[in-house]
Amino acid sequence: MFDAHLIKNLPDFKIDVAIKTAKGEVSVLFGPSGSGKTTCLDMIAGLAHPNLGHIRMGENTYFSSTQKPCPTEKRSVGYVMQDYALFPHMTTEKNVQYGMKSPRKTEQALMLLDKFGIRHLRNAYPHEMSGGEKQRTAIARALATKPDILLLDEPLSALDDKARHDALTVITEIQYDLNIPIIMVTHNWAEAEKVATHIYLIEKGRFI
Repeated sequence: MFDAHLIKNLPDFKIDVAIKTAKGEVSVLFGPSGSGKTTCLDMIAGLAHPNLGHIRMGENTYFSSTQKPCPTEKRSVGYVMQDYALFPHMTTEKNVQYGMKSPRKTEQALMLLDKFGIRHLRNAYPHEMSGGEKQRTAIARALATKPDILLLDEPLSALDDKARHDALTVITEIQYDLNIPIIMVTHNWAEAEKVATHIYLIEKGRFI
């Protein structure tokens, strides 16, 4: 079970939200741009810190008001950012391998490329890929370290209709195959309804 209470002061408003997501569930943060959705994901990933509250994933505490925050690299979190953040100088295979510790990382990376239907792009660079191919690469990389939770920040915003449909299918498959909590940010209600177990409506840092 993922459990967080996130309290953070921003220049224009204060974030104060509580999120609980069990294994195999998809919690969607739905709201307009600038409502604090991405900041919530950043706090879970350790890229930003709450002022107060807690972040727990199972038995592990990533943040507590009474102790030093767990460093980003020690959190078992897969994070797919809105722009995918692929390394432009690395091939698809090398992007997916990034962060893997296993001596069998080539084999494991190729298994992920197969799973997401992009093995034929193993030697391609990001500038040679479509939006949908970049998105699948980013998700494969996020899952390569076998995280306890997956964060998706507007993962479908740059995709055309077909690629968006395919990506929603991929997210649903991850939900059932890997059985980990997923927290997804979107401002598209149809996308939220398609994949969500729970939908949190957020406006100016508060659930409504």
